Parts: sequence; structure tokens; C-alpha cells
Amino acid sequence: MAGVCYASLQEETMEEVLVEEDVQKQNEIVLYNDDVNTFDHVIETLIHVCDHTPEQAEQCSIIVHYKGKCTVKTGPYEDLKPRCSLLLDAGLSAEIV
Repeated sequence: MAGVCYASLQEETMEEVLVEEDVQKQNEIVLYNDDVNTFDHVIETLIHVCDHTPEQAEQCSIIVHYKGKCTVKTGPYEDLKPRCSLLLDAGLSAEIV
């Protein structure tokens, strides 16, 4: 009997944790294409500012070039705000959505 109650309590706790994770809104930094910055500059900036691997940064720069935009970082607004500012300071076109 105690095992059943424990399992039920454990399931309820897991459900609460999942609900809390769903409620926490994840924002995104979207990087936009421009005709000014080189691939190398974009890649180096994404590595430095968004903690991308070289491969991630290269893929994002290619997506931005061909699709016009790409989400380059997700997370809480407080984490993204200074990163987005650094992207803008580096001459890139980005916003938090």
C-alpha cells in the first residue's frame, strides 16, 4: 500500500515539474540577414556571443543567408538581453522575440 502512495506522489511531483517547465517562457534571439557582414564575422560573433560551436555558427549563418533569418539562441529574457546587445554592437541585425 505504501508503495502505491509513493508512486502516486512521485508521479504528481513529476507532473508539477513538467508544468513548471512549460510555464517558463523561452524567448529567442532571431538573427536577420544583411548585405554588410561577412560570413566570417557572423560566425565569429555567434561563437563569442552565443557560445556556438564553429559548426553551429556556420549553419546559422548559412540559414540566415538563404532564409533571411534564424533563431540563434533560446532562453530566459534575462540571459538573452545582454547577448542580443552584443550582437547589435557587433553590427548584426537581431531581436528578441
